[in-house]
Amino acid sequence: MSENARNTRKTYIGTVASESGDKSLKVVIPYKIPHPRYGKIINRKTVVHVHDEKNEAKRGDKVKIMETRPLSKLKRFRVTEIVEKAPVVPGTGEILTEV
Repeated sequence: MSENARNTRKTYIGTVASESGDKSLKVVIPYKIPHPRYGKIINRKTVVHVHDEKNEAKRGDKVKIMETRPLSKLKRFRVTEIVEKAPVVPGTGEILTEV
């Protein structure tokens, strides 16, 4: 495969929703579309199963993912980089959730 073909693969930025297994994640990719009749902007999301070779990403992290060949029954993406780590409560190690 040439380098140009690899660079044309689709990339997305999403948030890790859960760590579903060893080297596996579920990533939520949010997007907005206008309502077909009324035009109001609607928030939608897509949940994809992602391969994380190094097991670095944790729940709440913002990650960049890229399309790849099928790695399993559901996994069609892999983590290319961790854009932003999730904020963690000092001492407890729990993810800080927004209110």
